[in-house]
Amino acid sequence: MAFLRHMRVNRPTLPEFSSSLLKTLVVAIFLLSFIFQPFVIPSESMERTLLVGDFLLMNKQIYARTGRWDRWLLPHREVQRGDIVVFHHPKPKLLIKRVIGLPGDRVRITDGHVYINGQKLDEPYAVFEPTLGNPVGDDFPDLAAVDPRIEPMWWEQLETIASDGELHVPAGYYFMMGDNRNHSSDSREWGLVARDQIAARPLFIYFSLRRPSTTDTLAPADDRLGHDGEHTGWKHFARWERLFTVVH
Repeated sequence: MAFLRHMRVNRPTLPEFSSSLLKTLVVAIFLLSFIFQPFVIPSESMERTLLVGDFLLMNKQIYARTGRWDRWLLPHREVQRGDIVVFHHPKPKLLIKRVIGLPGDRVRITDGHVYINGQKLDEPYAVFEPTLGNPVGDDFPDLAAVDPRIEPMWWEQLETIASDGELHVPAGYYFMMGDNRNHSSDSREWGLVARDQIAARPLFIYFSLRRPSTTDTLAPADDRLGHDGEHTGWKHFARWERLFTVVH
């Protein structure tokens, strides 16, 4: 005990503490600027995979066009069908959707079912929550009837790249859709996404605020999304069970 009383605890000096804090801040700024990026889900278009109020940590390097040494240090791969990606879009600035059609694919949607190169796509992630009126893009591309929800410039382009009831995805472009098919504005309405517009891929949900969904009044009573309105108390303001959920 006498030995313990005479032991000295080496506490960091102010310069040492400041230097350590500065190094930590530099590393954090580097990671957030060049590798990781936070993103919050603003709408219901990716339910049930992603909910309004989910906070995601994004990997900005996985799709980056890098050199040989960068690829060795930071894993890199090309965009694949089924990937959920964040990409730049004129309005709003960033969108998050799932990659459905790859360059060279022939895409057709019949009665809500997606066909790629003539084969029906297995989509366990897709949901069809009720909607008022006719869902957009249940049959796509349909050049026989003009849908006012389709942007005019995209409609003009469709006439040049669609034939025999199929959309032919050009080289360097991707066809995107939201998982919540009846409540998603996606490539069916505004067109394809260029490779250089794709910015990141979500890694996991690091926090999730409980937010009501605008589709509550249309959803069935047993909707397993947990759209149960406003809550009070620390146990209910967040979806604690979603923390650190890996995004697929």
